[in-house]
Amino acid sequence: MSNYTTATAMLEALEAAGVTELYVNLGSDHPAIIEAMSKRQADGKNGGLRFITAPNEFVGLSAAQGYFQTTGRMQAVLVHVDAGTLAMAGAIHNVSRARIPVVMIAGTSPVTEEGELTGSRNEFIHYLQDTADQRGIVRGYTVHNNEIRTGKNVKQLVLRAAQFSKSDPQGPSYLIASREALEQQIEPYTVDAKKWKPLAPRGLAPSSVKQIVASLLQARSPVVVTTYLGRDTKAVPELIKLCETAGIAVLEALPAYMNFPHNHPLYVGNHWSEGLPNDVLNNADVVLVLDCDVPWIKSVFRPSPTATVFHIDCDPLKVNMTLFHLDVELSIQADMRTALEQVNETISGATAAWQSDTVAAAVTARTSATKAIHDAYIDKIYSMEAQPSQGITPHFALSRLRAHLPSDAILLSEAISNYRPVCDTLMRSEPGSYFTSGATALGWHGGAAVGAAMAHPGRMVVAVTGDGSFMFSIPSTVHWMARRYQAPFLTVVLNNRGWKSPMLSALAVHKAGHASRVNNSDELHVTFDPSNDHAQVAMGAGAGWGTVVKEASEVEAAIVKGLEVVRSGRAAVVDIWLPKFNVGDRVG
Repeated sequence: MSNYTTATAMLEALEAAGVTELYVNLGSDHPAIIEAMSKRQADGKNGGLRFITAPNEFVGLSAAQGYFQTTGRMQAVLVHVDAGTLAMAGAIHNVSRARIPVVMIAGTSPVTEEGELTGSRNEFIHYLQDTADQRGIVRGYTVHNNEIRTGKNVKQLVLRAAQFSKSDPQGPSYLIASREALEQQIEPYTVDAKKWKPLAPRGLAPSSVKQIVASLLQARSPVVVTTYLGRDTKAVPELIKLCETAGIAVLEALPAYMNFPHNHPLYVGNHWSEGLPNDVLNNADVVLVLDCDVPWIKSVFRPSPTATVFHIDCDPLKVNMTLFHLDVELSIQADMRTALEQVNETISGATAAWQSDTVAAAVTARTSATKAIHDAYIDKIYSMEAQPSQGITPHFALSRLRAHLPSDAILLSEAISNYRPVCDTLMRSEPGSYFTSGATALGWHGGAAVGAAMAHPGRMVVAVTGDGSFMFSIPSTVHWMARRYQAPFLTVVLNNRGWKSPMLSALAVHKAGHASRVNNSDELHVTFDPSNDHAQVAMGAGAGWGTVVKEASEVEAAIVKGLEVVRSGRAAVVDIWLPKFNVGDRVG
């Protein structure tokens, strides 16, 4: 076969690994890729691999993350040498810390300079992009990195990278290749991708299952704490089954997914580092920490020192954290769905013990007590949703969104200082219906919404963000991609004209410091006044409609209109002005 190159084989390997969307930002290192793409098209052999242009690398990688989060199917990105790799930086942090499998591929500067091989240096930039350790840029954030040096084993290297990425704890892999390596002519060959499967799900040791079940059997007030259990939607019904059987309350810690239905009577709320309004955790005698990075903040709140804590996680050691420790009875690495199935099967096999008068009465009592906490929690949320006489509150605005949001809508939250109002007020209860970035580099929501909308055509996708996160998202690229690839979504901006969270952090440490006495927040470089017209920015890039809302009476109509525009096939932005952030304002 003529013109069968390393690049050709690499694209075939990505397909074999299950990649359907390759988000590309092409550069001078990719002539072989462009040639291979063109030949695929000319030969009518595009297969199942689609090439998606991402004018900004951060957005492309965020789209790959959103695609995986909402489907469970790994995707890939292709970027330009060290510069393109560096441009992904914040998104690399996100996919690393949120354990998102993705194959990241970058070229390198040519390794020859006098025409010795096809692809040799012929532009000045090839010298400026010559980097001593390009893989070192991402080494602290990847589960695997390697260099493709020949086409003879490129398929094996791509499949190995995918195998690492898909195996728990999941994460990004990174491959680099010089122009000469990508241009190498090779004989066509095949490998059996089925022989490169990720590691099989890991379960609990039988003794661990028995110990956990015995503790639950004797528990007075058990609690589950979780962050990302819902990344596997099939783990959610297993958690519901366990909690209903044993009368276990569920607390979410910085939830990154819909882990447990918010309308369920055993759901008692969520925390975002600020502590809890009830004593559920303080009074717990058995705590199950399930797929959770930060179950509590030790300097703020924690369970009783007498509580028995079990930690089950795909990554219980938190291998990328330099400081992490929980005082636990058992710390176990396991796939969450598998672990819950084991626990539930063991409980089902001990029916007589769980149906004894003493245990059954205890389960009934704590279920009733937890329902009272849940009801009070829900009532408090409803009490905050009234239309204000002046200004717009986040709870009111979000309640109007909830009123018109389909139950299966995909909700992406990057509201930062309004994380909790979004989580509380929208009350998501369908697995796979709520997501955050799971990390801390801002701007994820835009690209993630594009990826989610591409993965779920016809399903409503809504991103709720702050004004700071909106600007971080690079909306010019986001909304170009949304229009180009017919991936419409609604963006709701909760606009307080500033970076509220950094100031809240400063006030938490220096409650009576100099910053707390500043009269003008603008002096502290945490405000965005005058505000951008975010709707016009998006419309200029490709959104179909947008509006700025400054009156509470206009919120509902704007949201309804935005949803209608999305259903018609175009993206929309509703920029809702909350009261401007001021120093000392610690609410909302």
